[in-house]
Amino acid sequence: MQVFEHSISGVLIILVMIVLGYVLAERKWFDENSTKLIAKIVTQISLPCYMVSTIMNKFSASELAKMMPDLRFPVISMMILMAIAFALVRIFKIRDSHAGLFSSMFFNSNTVFVGLPINQALFGSESIPYVLIYYMANTTIFWTLGTYLIQRDGGHEIKFDLKKTLGKIFSPPLLGFIIGVIFVLLGVKLPAFVNSDLDYIGSLTIPLSMLFIGISVSHAGLNKLVLKKDHALILFGRFICAPLLMSLLVIPADMPLIMKQVFILQSAMPVMTNAPVVANLYDADSDYAAVMVTETTLISLVIVPVLMVITQNIG
Repeated sequence: MQVFEHSISGVLIILVMIVLGYVLAERKWFDENSTKLIAKIVTQISLPCYMVSTIMNKFSASELAKMMPDLRFPVISMMILMAIAFALVRIFKIRDSHAGLFSSMFFNSNTVFVGLPINQALFGSESIPYVLIYYMANTTIFWTLGTYLIQRDGGHEIKFDLKKTLGKIFSPPLLGFIIGVIFVLLGVKLPAFVNSDLDYIGSLTIPLSMLFIGISVSHAGLNKLVLKKDHALILFGRFICAPLLMSLLVIPADMPLIMKQVFILQSAMPVMTNAPVVANLYDADSDYAAVMVTETTLISLVIVPVLMVITQNIG
């Protein structure tokens, strides 16, 4: 019962900030440009600082070296989920204009804007490096295979731009993670004022991320939320199939309990907020993607406490 109360408390912390963002957006405090600005601040400034600070303060070189091979678990999980998504597209005859988006949303999760704050609220800062390990796999697969599938929906000639793809994969958050790891491995010590600046700027990440989600829900419109066949299948993928598969992979593995818990929760996060942006870029159905981001984000706040209780018993 104590675990359930703790998980509910963690979700309520997140929910209050999301509701605040939603209410302020409904009162016209934020427009589309505001949303883009918040996303930029989080992904290009506060989150990289947060990652450098967390890695340098929480982990030693030996701990990092031991942790990196476990990157294989999220990669394997997403590859299997992608195969399941392809099968469901055929079995349930998902229309061609939605097939790529459906598949991408089925196997990629929102590891930063929702996953990071939820894990921080539930497990504390100790969970952050494990969140980042999952993030590395998730962002690489989204900006390669996920983007390729979404591009196919738009009906354009499919082009692979290595430079742009690498630029998306090696984004500021991932570079912040890599810099933090390099500094730890080399034994670099930053001046006290730099550490303080990284902490202060990094602390913007979680509240801004939650405001962003609330604003996005407002802009998507709650009146657009419906439960069609392919919507239900994505919910099945995100909240049942993904955490179940990850549990089967990590429970027998030799890794810290908290890493198992974080990986399971990260696998069950909502659809990536980048999905509508990429869909719009390639003339795919961005409204469909936006609705799924909203639906899965709202439902995740109900699913997380249940998963939290389940993961406490996997030790």
